[in-house]
Amino acid sequence: MVETTKLPVKKERTAPVEAGWLPLERMRREMDNLFEEFGRDFGFPTRWSMPEIERLWQSKGRGMEPVADLVERTDRYEVTAELPGIDGKNIEVKLANGSLIISGEKKEEREEREANYYMSERRYGSFQRSFRIPEGVNADKIEASFKNGVLTVALPKTDEAKKEKKIDVKAA
Repeated sequence: MVETTKLPVKKERTAPVEAGWLPLERMRREMDNLFEEFGRDFGFPTRWSMPEIERLWQSKGRGMEPVADLVERTDRYEVTAELPGIDGKNIEVKLANGSLIISGEKKEEREEREANYYMSERRYGSFQRSFRIPEGVNADKIEASFKNGVLTVALPKTDEAKKEKKIDVKAA
């Protein structure tokens, strides 16, 4: 004969969730579960703080890498890089070993003092981005300009690179 013992069941009371928030609360739990499963699969910690996430991105070289566009025009190549919040004197553009190298440093400090609080923020970091220079660029005439947070580097083509040669297609 099997003996059974009744155990008391403890019921926890939680704060009632408003009816309008129920779908959002369910979505939040599903997203938490998704990230926890992802972390387990790849051996990552499942709960990261913001400083840990920022350190991870910066260590991977993605901290402040500027967005850039490369365009070929008839007389030049043009590199445009978005560098918001960076002072023009903190940007360096150089040509080395067939590469155009754009580097710089961002320094930002903000301080607010009020009667009931004091806030101080500091952000800083450096970046470097390089692009391989195509054949036919006149290296002596490269120009760079910086306006409203956008750096534009013009790489003029040599006269030989500007020429087009039409090649006839023979039908077989």
